[in-house]
Amino acid sequence: MNDILIKFGKRVRSLRKLACLSIEELAFRADINKNYLSDVERGTRNLSLKAIDKIAKGLNVPIDALFID
Repeated sequence: MNDILIKFGKRVRSLRKLACLSIEELAFRADINKNYLSDVERGTRNLSLKAIDKIAKGLNVPIDALFID
């Protein structure tokens, strides 16, 4: 289970950096706590579908972009 969380977190971090966003800015855009987002990027947070949707919207990407290698 942790492998998928780590892989997902790395993808979120990669897309965030590609968009030149800080964790704080993405957290604001996604309307989630920056500590929660930090946990997601480190793979230590098992997030909900609602949170995944918020992150995708914050990054301005379709949800499936979060799952592409």
